[in-house]
Order: sequence, then C-alpha cells, then structure tokens
Amino acid sequence: MKLLPLLASVATLLAAPALASADPINIVAAENFYGDVAQQIGGAAVSVTSILSNPDQDPHLFEASPSVGRAVSAARIVVYSGIDYDPWMEKLLGAAKSSDRKTIVVAELVGKKTGDNPHIWYDVTIMQTFAKALADDLGSADPAHRADYQRRLAQFQKSLERIEAKITALKGRLAGTEVTATEPVFGYMIEALGMKSRNLSFQLAVMNNTEPSASDVAGFEDDLKQHRVKLLVYNAQASDPIAEHMMKLAKASDIPVVGASETEPPGLTYQAWMQSELDAVDHALPK
Repeated sequence: MKLLPLLASVATLLAAPALASADPINIVAAENFYGDVAQQIGGAAVSVTSILSNPDQDPHLFEASPSVGRAVSAARIVVYSGIDYDPWMEKLLGAAKSSDRKTIVVAELVGKKTGDNPHIWYDVTIMQTFAKALADDLGSADPAHRADYQRRLAQFQKSLERIEAKITALKGRLAGTEVTATEPVFGYMIEALGMKSRNLSFQLAVMNNTEPSASDVAGFEDDLKQHRVKLLVYNAQASDPIAEHMMKLAKASDIPVVGASETEPPGLTYQAWMQSELDAVDHALPK
C-alpha cells in the first residue's frame, strides 16, 4: 500500500512534460496576413499574435510599444517581411535575443534585397514559400504534430489554386494593359497579371514619404488626362495629398480606381483578400 503514493508521484512527474508540450507554440507575426497563414497552418497547436492589423494605420509610421516587445520576447517563432518594410522588428529581436527562437524573414526566403518592392505578400508564390517554411519549422519544434502541419499546408496550397486560376484568366485578357498607381503596393500582382505599370518614380517617392518631382507629377497627370492608362491603383491605407489629387483627377477623367491595402482587411482570410482584389480589377476592367 505504501507504494501507491510513490507510484502516483512518479506518474505525475512523467505526465508533466506531456502537458507542457501541449502548450501552444507562440508565434508573433509583424503583419496580420502572415499571422493569418500561420494560424491556418498551425491550427489549435499555435497561438498567433499579429502586430500590424489595424486597417486605419499607416504601416510606414508604426512604432513598437513595450507590449509588442514583450510579445516578441515570449515568441517561439517570429515572422516579418524584411527589406526595410518593418525595421522595428529587427530592433526588437536585437533587444531580446534568444537561442530557442526561430525567425522567418520572408524576403530572405525568396532572395529579395533592399531596394526591391517590399510589398511581397501580393505575390502568391512568395506566400506559398513562406507557408512551407513555417510548416517545416513547426514540424521541427513539435514533431508529434508534423503530419498535421503538413496536411494543413497542403490545404492552404490547394486553396490558392482558385486565385492562381483567376490570375491566369485575367492575364490572358489584360496582359500589356498600361496602368498606374500612387504607390507600388499592388506591384507584384500587376506584374503577375501581365500589366505594365507607369509612373514608377512617382510611386517610389510617395512610398518613401518624399515629394515627387514636378516632371513626375506632370507626367502622371498627363497619363490620366490623355487616357494613356486604363486603371489607377491607390494605397487604401495611407493618405497623401498628392496621391489624393491623382485619385480625384482619375475619377474626373473616367479612369477606374481600385484600392489595395497593406494589411489584411478584418474578417477576411489571405485567400479571400487576394480574391477580392482580383475581383475589383476584373470589375474595373470589364471585357
């Protein structure tokens, strides 16, 4: 009879690691579209915190709070874009070093460098690469659920087939169409659709919060007035007087206008968000 308490204590000790391993893996994503995909792949086995998720917030003006720093410190996996889109994340990681933390810099996964268009999530193939890297890292951190992560990865990849089919269909109709934008937010999708984006120096100036040159402004205005472009894409999440001027001029010139946001809209998945952006282009440029 005296052995029973001892056996019970041993059983409790043996069970403790199993209970600990059942705790969700903390993932911190700099942007909510990475967080959304992380949740889709991780399921109940992960706890995801997305830092940039406010649709009314200009990501370029974001400043990290102490609570964000604490979240990063407690994370097992951290995901951010890189190539100077979210430099505050690099600072947070530098201030909270950890040998147990896995960091995924999405731009580095796909060979993007500083100076490239930083809005890489509008490239569906890049998001697929990120999803695979995350599933592999989760499998390494939690081998018992590796098959579950791979199964959900396959589901995510399957769900993108509809978006890829839409891109292919639109490219067949819109390839070569000249368009313009106030910023290069939608740039990768414009390329995927085979369209040609004009006024790139204007776009870069606005993105970098600098004043476009007088010649860039005049060229942009002339493109709209002379109907040299068929569509204007604007940053739906950042306000700039010169960009707003171009939007008004486009509407006055009967040029269709489509917004592209820098964070995933509330209530949508990454897949639904991309689908809605493609549908907006399809609607703006009918057959």
